[in-house]
Amino acid sequence: MSPTDTPHPHLRDDASTDALPLAPALGPSLDAARMPRRSTLVEPRVLLVTAVAVVLGVCAAFIAQLLVALIALVTNAAFYGRLSADTVSPAGHPLGPWVIVVPVIGGLLVGLMARWGSRAIRGHGIPEAMEQVLLNESKIAPRITFLKPVSSAVAIGTGGPFGAEGPIIATGGALGSFLGQLLHVTGDERKVLLAAGAAGGMTAIFGSPVAAVILAVELLLFELRPRSLIPVALATVAAAGVRYATVGTDPVFAMPYVAEPGMAALACYVALGGLIGLVSVAVTHIVYGIEDAFEKLPVHWMWWPAIGGLAVGIVGYFAPLTLGVGYGNIEDIVAGHFAVGALAFLCVMKFISWSIALGSGTSGGTLAPLFTIGGALGALAGFGLVAVAPQLGIDPRIAGLVGMAAIFAGASRALLTSVVFAFETTQQPHGLLPLLGGCAAAYLVSALAMRNTIMTEKIARRGVRVPTEYAADYLEQVLVRDAASRDVVSLRTSDELGEIRALLNSGKPGYQHQGFPVVDDAGQVRGVVTRRSLLDASQPNMRRLGDLGLRPPVVVHEHHSLREAADHMVAEDIGRLIVVGVDAPHPLVGILTRGDILSAHRRRLKGAHEGGRHIRIRETLKRYTS
Repeated sequence: MSPTDTPHPHLRDDASTDALPLAPALGPSLDAARMPRRSTLVEPRVLLVTAVAVVLGVCAAFIAQLLVALIALVTNAAFYGRLSADTVSPAGHPLGPWVIVVPVIGGLLVGLMARWGSRAIRGHGIPEAMEQVLLNESKIAPRITFLKPVSSAVAIGTGGPFGAEGPIIATGGALGSFLGQLLHVTGDERKVLLAAGAAGGMTAIFGSPVAAVILAVELLLFELRPRSLIPVALATVAAAGVRYATVGTDPVFAMPYVAEPGMAALACYVALGGLIGLVSVAVTHIVYGIEDAFEKLPVHWMWWPAIGGLAVGIVGYFAPLTLGVGYGNIEDIVAGHFAVGALAFLCVMKFISWSIALGSGTSGGTLAPLFTIGGALGALAGFGLVAVAPQLGIDPRIAGLVGMAAIFAGASRALLTSVVFAFETTQQPHGLLPLLGGCAAAYLVSALAMRNTIMTEKIARRGVRVPTEYAADYLEQVLVRDAASRDVVSLRTSDELGEIRALLNSGKPGYQHQGFPVVDDAGQVRGVVTRRSLLDASQPNMRRLGDLGLRPPVVVHEHHSLREAADHMVAEDIGRLIVVGVDAPHPLVGILTRGDILSAHRRRLKGAHEGGRHIRIRETLKRYTS
């Protein structure tokens, strides 16, 4: 193999650092070898990905507005019998009992689209996008770009108790994936484009660019690296610019000014977040329990959304505010416009309608319904605390704000997304600290109580392992010099095969390896020879090792990281690397094997699992007083 051969070029391009070089074959010194370039945070190619991401952000923003208009168009036609794209709530419909039929028709249409279009339009969109990122190199079928918004508009416009955020996130992601499949990009770059489209769509709906970036990191990218963060961030900025120019800069959930909470109130908000975390766990289990119940029905899944629509219609007849996206309900909750009885009724009825509809497999989002349920619960708790202990200084509006964010933090475990999203959509600076405490408590309870989330349970059941932690690569922190085996038996080009074979058969320590570095009399590495070649019976005992066709050495400098070394092993399909010094004439330092890389993890495991006291107060006092 020549120095320019790259059996797996994609590994060289996509690795966290530049590829390591092959040392030249026999003859030239290692001084002439190509060594890796200094690693950089980003490559110039990021400029291209960023430019495409910005275009995606703009496109996703306009698509989001089209989706909102399409939902309004269906709502007007279904509930009011008129052709109009003006935003209207279905709660004021004049249909009477006939309202029960409307969601059934919508569910039937969604079922038909799923059956004959694509089954991927079912559900709230984010789990399906996560699955494509994790298993399919972010390749989403192009038809989803059109089917998902249309099916969601039909489901929501006919009274489905969903938000538009899930469908537009899925649609924006599908658009990014579609462009990523048209362009010549890597799988990682396609993932960035998918996340950029999804984040741009979310920004256009809620005017929350920072939360959209964080959501992309927590639920789609599964990494926090400059090459992915920069394009997604600029895509959300572009989408926000479109929203500001067309819709305005007012917060989506406007609420009156709230005062800064005191210490007692802050403690109560944190405790409230923990209680809402328990609710989020229960909600997740109930939703998937309902979905399991639908799986047992003796009818084709195409009819399930219509059955779910029947439940939506019945609930909507008694509680009209449960119909549709319900963003106005969320705003009224955090603004304190609901009475206690109305809050409790809305909370229960919205949960019944949403959980059955979502379990039936129709198309719609989860964020707005969860915000309604959690916000109502939080506000109810706030009113209760005000009545029982007014001296605590609880504000039911802040309690509602904490409740709506905490239930999403617990159900999805997107902690930072929940905090920043609630802040951006209300623009209440004094609510930020209660949000952080309440969402962290909900996150803690959720992490202790359930393994998967409302976003990951579905795909986890299909055997997909979803990353839950984003830690720095440990192998990137360890240098080759600290893990390599230095007591290595090396052979010389002047050695005769007979002498080497005798040593191999002697059983002496160091001669059981499957490969050996070969150096010349000056100590420079000249190649690698395998045990099989040394024992080849066709070669005479008197032949010198330098006369064999040595395999060119695959080398690594002692100052490289184990991540670089591991990537190099994969790229070259070998299990060991020759370790040489940095300075000329690059002397042989040792050898690095796969086992050495695995052994390096012992220190990480020790730090994670082995506890101990390193400062003992009693002994320290004795030392200084004696």
